[in-house]
Amino acid sequence: MEWETDPRRLELDALLQTTSETENVYFQPPASARMKYPAVTYKMDSADTQFADNIPYIYRKRYAITVIDRNPDSKIPDKIAHLPMCVFDRAYQADGLNHWIFIMYY
Repeated sequence: MEWETDPRRLELDALLQTTSETENVYFQPPASARMKYPAVTYKMDSADTQFADNIPYIYRKRYAITVIDRNPDSKIPDKIAHLPMCVFDRAYQADGLNHWIFIMYY
C-alpha cells in the first residue's frame, strides 16, 4: 500500500527547513534514526476543530516541533518562535543536547 502525503504537511516541512536554515528536518523520526545536528523534528500531536451550525468549519492540525542542538545559545529556537501560530512550550537538556519544544497550529 502506498501512502499519500499531505501537501500541507510538506509545506510545513519546507517552512521549517527555510526558517531553521538546515536540511536536518525530520517528520516523526523513528528512535533508530541517526540524526545530524542541529535538527528540527516534528509530529502531529493534536487538532482543533471549530464548528458553525454543528458542522466543522475550521480544522487545524497541531504539531509539536522540537529543535535539537548542541549549542545552548542556538539561534534556531528564536527563529521558530517567530512563526505564525507557534508558541514555546518548554526546554530541556538530555544526552549533551539542548531541546526546545514548540506547539504550532498549521
